[in-house]
Amino acid sequence: MNDINRGEKSDQEAKCPECAALMANMGLDFESPKKDDVKKWEHIKSLYTVGITFHSCGCSGPGYIPNSKEKLLEYFEDMKAKYLKNIDFWRTRIEPATKSEIDKDRNKNWTKFGPFSSRSKKEIIKNQEGIDFWLEKVKQIEGKISLIK
Repeated sequence: MNDINRGEKSDQEAKCPECAALMANMGLDFESPKKDDVKKWEHIKSLYTVGITFHSCGCSGPGYIPNSKEKLLEYFEDMKAKYLKNIDFWRTRIEPATKSEIDKDRNKNWTKFGPFSSRSKKEIIKNQEGIDFWLEKVKQIEGKISLIK
């Protein structure tokens, strides 16, 4: 993190002007709550802990950011449910063996190949690769959920 000095970045870390503790870089779209709003500051801390900040190019904002601990947990539980659905797809998918099966699989399931899009046109994506990918995502989300709780 850097302090901004007349539009130029310096090599010094950004420090709080009141307590001199290091500040977190929450992004240009961050609007800080009032100093005495402890509940909102705790929520901001939770967001930062799980990697949610207010960075964007400035055009459209940072996207959806839950405004309470409960909404944040709900958001991550929804993501986890979507990841588990993806695991179900990879567990039940029949791996194609012939060229025509491969083509049918790509045409029918192209939306499921997103994480593998650079490889999916050149080679067959094995079911275990898909399962492993989404299991790792579930683990990451569970880690974030446990940090919030």
